[in-house]
Amino acid sequence: MVSAETEKKNGETEPAQNAPEEPSSSVPSEIPILPTGDMVIFPRMILPLLVKQENLVKMIEDLIVGDRILGTVLLRQPEVEEVKPENLYSIGTASIIHKMVKMFDGGIRLLVQGLERVQIQRFSTETPYFRAAVEILEDRIEEGEHEEIAALMVNIRNMFQRIMELSPHLPSELGAMLTSVEEPGSLADLLSANLNIPLTDKQEILETLSVLDRLKKVLVKLNQQLEVLELGNKIQSQVKEGIDKSQREYFLREQLKAIQKELGEKDERTVEIEELRERLEKAGLPEGAMKEALRELDRLASMPPAAAEYTVARTYLEWLIELPWNLSTEDNLDISAAKEVLDEDHYNLEKLKKRVIEYLAVRQLKKDMKGPILCFVGPPGTGKTSLGQSIARALGRKFMRISLGGVRDEAEIRGHRRTYVGALPGRIIQGIRRVGFNNPVFMLDEIDKLGMDFRGDPSSALLEVLDPEQNFSFSDHYLDVEFDLSRVMFIATANILDTIPPALLDRMEVLNLPGYTEEEKLGIARKYLIPRQIREHGIREDQLRIEDEAVKAIIRGYTREAGLRNLEREIATICRGVARKVVEGHYESITIRSEDLHEYLGAIKFIFEAAERTAEPGVATGLAWTPAGGDILFVEATRMPGKQNLTLTGSLGEIMKESAQAALSYIRSRSQELDIPEDIFSKNDIHIHVPAGAIPKDGPSAGVTIFTALVSLLTDRPVRSDIAMTGEITLRGLVLPVGGIKEKVLAAHRAGLRQVILPRRNEKDLEDIPETVKKDMTFHFVDRMSELVNLSLRRDGAVSAEVTNGNRKERP
Repeated sequence: MVSAETEKKNGETEPAQNAPEEPSSSVPSEIPILPTGDMVIFPRMILPLLVKQENLVKMIEDLIVGDRILGTVLLRQPEVEEVKPENLYSIGTASIIHKMVKMFDGGIRLLVQGLERVQIQRFSTETPYFRAAVEILEDRIEEGEHEEIAALMVNIRNMFQRIMELSPHLPSELGAMLTSVEEPGSLADLLSANLNIPLTDKQEILETLSVLDRLKKVLVKLNQQLEVLELGNKIQSQVKEGIDKSQREYFLREQLKAIQKELGEKDERTVEIEELRERLEKAGLPEGAMKEALRELDRLASMPPAAAEYTVARTYLEWLIELPWNLSTEDNLDISAAKEVLDEDHYNLEKLKKRVIEYLAVRQLKKDMKGPILCFVGPPGTGKTSLGQSIARALGRKFMRISLGGVRDEAEIRGHRRTYVGALPGRIIQGIRRVGFNNPVFMLDEIDKLGMDFRGDPSSALLEVLDPEQNFSFSDHYLDVEFDLSRVMFIATANILDTIPPALLDRMEVLNLPGYTEEEKLGIARKYLIPRQIREHGIREDQLRIEDEAVKAIIRGYTREAGLRNLEREIATICRGVARKVVEGHYESITIRSEDLHEYLGAIKFIFEAAERTAEPGVATGLAWTPAGGDILFVEATRMPGKQNLTLTGSLGEIMKESAQAALSYIRSRSQELDIPEDIFSKNDIHIHVPAGAIPKDGPSAGVTIFTALVSLLTDRPVRSDIAMTGEITLRGLVLPVGGIKEKVLAAHRAGLRQVILPRRNEKDLEDIPETVKKDMTFHFVDRMSELVNLSLRRDGAVSAEVTNGNRKERP
């Protein structure tokens, strides 16, 4: 393998030259092959080469006494140690040696000229060097291509002239050489040899026999190189302008300093530093923060304003100055006034209001009490965020809310270190600066939806924020000084607790907002939702009246939720319909009754189907907890001839599947006590299905429902239509307690079910149930699964209460 050796003169690279006339030597049918690693030689081009390998030196020595013609062929992979025929391209150039000079190290310098394109037909010998039979390849110009070729040559010459203007490294004689070449194929070869393009592109041009196609490829490469050169020239001009401008500003600034010195005035930079120092003294920074601020101010004073770090240091000092280190709002400790504000903004929620009033009472006794850290947990639309706003209004504090849903970067909480471009403090410090006081009510919304990835764990960063024993010295990465968060009242909100890390949950006082009863929703709609929607739709109070029965019908038939969002949407829909009628002039005042709802809201969306679903044996009504509140679910069981197989469907989780297995095993072990024929299991398959199959379901509380559905199926006794149940079961027949009792009972009440079976150890949880719901319902507490049979299954001739669209009626 050989390499190109280019002679340099006055700092310029000598180009590959075009021969002034056609070489007279003819190419033999078999010639030696010289592999080249870093160049492609084109016909009629003259280039210097350097040969060092022993076998190739011998080839040159053999040639110099003969016709001196050899083939130069590009290697596919120049880095290969042992060159083989398959490593070479098949098309190269037959070249003639014009000069040869032996070097002291044994190498040879050559000056070769390309003669013709040749294609290797076969290799005759491979040692000591390659010899191959070759075929000469002629340029092709088709009929009718001459005009297009002429136009291409003009464009190529003009474009290359522009390239030479932008490329000082190209010698001036190359332009003259370009003008003297008249043959189109030679023009393309000359330009290809001198263009700074990859070797593979040069080889592709060498292999292109059509002169028209070869010129087109060269034009594309020229255009690409011209674009790069023009962009580089533009960048260079911009940089030069920037340097010139900076130098001019420097000289003017120095002159201004001299003038100001003569006049006894101070320059802008000195004034700015003194102003920052004065603001720092007034900001009331703690000792540690003040020490760091003064150190940074001294650094700023020694920096030129044009320095990259000048803006970073200035921004950092602005953050330190603008933080409310000692600025607090005065708490409103009047308990009766605070209670009035809370009652004005929120209906019921007595447990949460009681907690706020207790905090105010303790604040009256202990002025330096640390702020509480609360966590409101409940379904969407239960008023968690608005309750935080009411607490701030009752206390007379500023309110700040940030949403943590989807936050995955620890820097969102702790901030970025100042070494990063565009660094900022975390959202906690940003919020404190925005409200301007160091004791706001700070709401961390959707804390259960925090994420975690390679950028860190935000929930771990919150451990310091939400710990009263640590947050008095909270350190943000950007500030790098301690800031006291102990006066802040933090309130977090969540829909569920399962996704909150235990360590973080341990730092918060959890207060549940499980949802609202029908009576509570009616009161909230009458006091808050309806007046607000009337105002927002531009309707006067005397133009719209919605009767209580109509509101109840909306709650029962058009919404089934723990919160109030859908209820408010339906009321807004009615307001829009009324606004249209008022604008059209049909009515002056409208009263909405239950029978009018279909006109505004359409068909009823939810119906009470418990009676219909449980009319046949094998269907039981269960109670489930969801992040959106409680809900009812139906468990269906059926049997068919088979061989003791149990099929479970309905997107059930592993725990529910195990509950089904346990229920069936218990029934088989107690078949005589339950009056179930023993052969029914051996001759039948059983299929258990929980409808709404697209929704994943799991948890232990469906155990008693699955057991009741199976007993109902196997004894052919329907389940009572007015009863729902929840509880975990064991193989020994025990009924164990479960969670979410309040949400489940409220779901049963919303669905019109007035009797609920609960584990006896959940009896204590009834304290959280509103009195209006407890008075309207009957609760049965059980210890063992055997007690469920008589409570839940109908007897022959017994009367069962059926619920249809919320109205109770008797059915035999």
